[in-house]
Amino acid sequence: VCTHRVRSCSSVRFIKSKYVCVFDKSALKFSHQQRLFRTSAVSCGQIVQFKLSDIGEGITEVTVKEWYIKEGDSVSQFDSICEVQSDKASVTITSRYDGIIRKLHYNIDDIAFVGKPLVDIEIDASKGVAPEEDVVETPPMSHEEHTHQEIKGHKTLATPAVRRLAMENNIKLSEVVGTGKDNRILKEDILNYLAKQTGAILPPSPKAEIVPPLRKTETVPAAPKDKARKIPVPVSRPIAFSGKDKTEPVTGFQKAMVKTMSAALKIPHFGYCDEIDLTQLVQLREELKPLAELRGVKLSFMPFFIKAASLGLLQYPILNASLDENCQNVTYKASHNIGVAMDTEQGLIVPNVKNVQVCSVFDIAVELNRLQSLGSAGQLGTSDLTGGTFTLSNIGTIGGTYTKPVILPPEVAIGALGKIQVLPRFNGKGEVFKAQIMNVSWSADHRIIDGATMARFSNLWKSYLENPASMLLDLK
Repeated sequence: VCTHRVRSCSSVRFIKSKYVCVFDKSALKFSHQQRLFRTSAVSCGQIVQFKLSDIGEGITEVTVKEWYIKEGDSVSQFDSICEVQSDKASVTITSRYDGIIRKLHYNIDDIAFVGKPLVDIEIDASKGVAPEEDVVETPPMSHEEHTHQEIKGHKTLATPAVRRLAMENNIKLSEVVGTGKDNRILKEDILNYLAKQTGAILPPSPKAEIVPPLRKTETVPAAPKDKARKIPVPVSRPIAFSGKDKTEPVTGFQKAMVKTMSAALKIPHFGYCDEIDLTQLVQLREELKPLAELRGVKLSFMPFFIKAASLGLLQYPILNASLDENCQNVTYKASHNIGVAMDTEQGLIVPNVKNVQVCSVFDIAVELNRLQSLGSAGQLGTSDLTGGTFTLSNIGTIGGTYTKPVILPPEVAIGALGKIQVLPRFNGKGEVFKAQIMNVSWSADHRIIDGATMARFSNLWKSYLENPASMLLDLK
């Protein structure tokens, strides 16, 4: 290639000459001076704008929470680029290129928009890699972001990165069974298929590590039972006296709360309250706690509350339903995906335990431990936060007895649990005894649920908790 002026990529300065001949990718040679200029591999690079793709759920913008790379870093396919937070969940963005990071388009806590460049990556142009959209490895993903391929009359769903991994290993996607949403083929599906073909043993998928509680010898001695009433300690936060008002945008989970609660205002709420004697359940939990600790799981009261609710939903399925926007059709949900409201630093979140109807109390405890660990770290995925069919809010961990919970659309019922108190009660003989009392407050969508149905459900749920052995008769 001959020209009067040549400007190379970043590593070679502006060169003037009568003729310049490029002999190969790494050298520039002047025909009349016989000089040889060495360049770096960057001179062959191609800058690709790595855009934020649609991560589903109608999300158009996210907040950049953390960068895992910086300008000048080398990245490979599937390496983590950054963590973003939408109004529903935190999502990790991964690279689909091998290259060098040249520019970060956002700072931490900036708002990034779907379809706009996230980073610039310099790739090797000799490999012929065409610019493509970025890949979000956290399921589930929106239907539009998948590449569709017609195979024998049906579509195979997979991201471009997964297709490339299959191509590099000479794997036909039609032979791989997808485990993602709508049978989407995930990276793990390709690796598992490859392991079966080669006989290799892959390491297990990473799961949230559950740290067993301290042994009794390591625990702090308990305070005397007759100690004085606890005095609430105010949360220590630095107070800034700026002298003027401050305006902040509504983002993240707070933005989701605005949207959800605005929709909830359209629902006519019906309230019902009662109190539960948990004396027998408290004793049962004390007996089962050491067994759960041996398995590395913290056993709270919540797994019992959730399982009892699921048994009640089997008898009153209208509480595990949803009503369409036009109020013309009621959909009865087959799965009991029971949500649990959690108070985190990011705000109120409601992850849900999937398929409670087929889970044991211990299974529910394991899943709650996982959700609580991820929720505290702000790492809950979209799949953990969506798909709920019924909700319980344990406001009693903070305080209070009765409350008025707000239904989370498209659900039709929610329960709020107060704190457990030791109170005097009368037995059948008229004798006073010490009882462990908890108050419960229910809210239901009065368009499809009447008061009698809510009361009967509450009575059944109450009977399971006051006589926990009776749950054995209905466990499946």
